[in-house]
Amino acid sequence: MARLIAWGLICCCLPLALSGCLGTIRSSGTHLDPETLILNSASCHLLRVGQTNDVASTDATVILVADTYQIPIQIIIERANRLIKDYERNPAELVSQAIRACELLGELTGTTPALVRFELDGQLRSAWLRVDGAEITPGFAQQTIAELRERRAIGLIINSPGGLVDEARKLGRYLRANGLRTAVDDYCVSACIDVLAGGVERYATPNARLGVHQSRVPRRYSSHEGGQLYVADAFLYLREMGVAADVAIAAAAVPNNRVLLIPLTDALAAGLITSLVERFPTL
Repeated sequence: MARLIAWGLICCCLPLALSGCLGTIRSSGTHLDPETLILNSASCHLLRVGQTNDVASTDATVILVADTYQIPIQIIIERANRLIKDYERNPAELVSQAIRACELLGELTGTTPALVRFELDGQLRSAWLRVDGAEITPGFAQQTIAELRERRAIGLIINSPGGLVDEARKLGRYLRANGLRTAVDDYCVSACIDVLAGGVERYATPNARLGVHQSRVPRRYSSHEGGQLYVADAFLYLREMGVAADVAIAAAAVPNNRVLLIPLTDALAAGLITSLVERFPTL
């Protein structure tokens, strides 16, 4: 396992790190000594490799740190291999450390921690999974996760009329934890908004339509107080994803037989999307 990780980093990460193709670092004022930089870079890299079970993957922040601070890739590799041995009997602690490491590198670089994948020739892999028109039904989250992994995707383009909120949030939390991006280039309404919110980076095209309304309250929330808790759950989920409470408040005011379309400028201001792009390719 250690040799595979080393091979993946040497063959795939080094050419890209030296080229600076992922952008420039934006310092947040956080300063770390070289030893701490190496430890956190190795930990964050291992998180992405472990999540994907793919040695040709890492995190965007790891590449930026290695490039900006001129840390030899081989040193990060060696530390990653040592971490595997050191935490062999306590992998859960290594996962916790790795999550914190990605967050710390994100603060240092001013860049969102995000999954990066490579082709065998060392070029960036840009494959997205596209889901068009599908209702979010039981099993949707698990099926989509399986397809994301099979395709070795870096993100999910989703256009959906919505469906089950629990399924949408299950998928949204998976996307966030695994550093995946989301995008909409047609329409995303109701529970689809919760999937969109899960992306570490969230894109929309100028013609995209984003809509919200009240969700149908499940039986376990059937009382008046239960309904209030359901609205609170929506607020807490969006806050967890870094989206302003205004989105949940707006949704709660619209009957579920109607849809309120959110202007893209408002979606940007609320953090529901992070960028506007001209188009996405047909995948």
